[in-house]
Amino acid sequence: MASVAMVVNGKSITREVEGHTLLVDFLRDDLRLTGTHVGCDTSQCGACVVHVNGQSVKACAMFAIEADGAEVATIEGQANKDGSLNVIQQAFQDHHGLQCGFCTPGMVMTAAALLKENPKPTEAEVRSYLEGNICRCTGYHNIVKAIMAASGQDVTAIAAE
Repeated sequence: MASVAMVVNGKSITREVEGHTLLVDFLRDDLRLTGTHVGCDTSQCGACVVHVNGQSVKACAMFAIEADGAEVATIEGQANKDGSLNVIQQAFQDHHGLQCGFCTPGMVMTAAALLKENPKPTEAEVRSYLEGNICRCTGYHNIVKAIMAASGQDVTAIAAE
């Protein structure tokens, strides 16, 4: 067992973990932050995307011990201080950027990273950035539209597919 300390969604935590514990399992099982989903266990689907020190990371491809001393942000930490949806979450709701919701936490976390890096992405840039995230329900159209709307762009001209 090893001791890990990190700041998760603004709260300092310290826990004992086995060396082979994946960050996704640590977040879900030890911290009960179940919004981070396990979809494929092979880092293909993006359902487990979190931010570690401000960078998007697939939590199924990182050991918890590698996050020792890090700041980790999960979907549970994305809401506004008053508990209301943040601009990205609200855009996903407003533009129907989710269906079953399984991929949504990873999509929102990926979108947050994109918009931090590129505040006004084009449709092609959004689609390219989402290549590591899989949604089995949609054609990604409304997800892309939601992300562009969250960036403050007018999406009324984007035709439905």
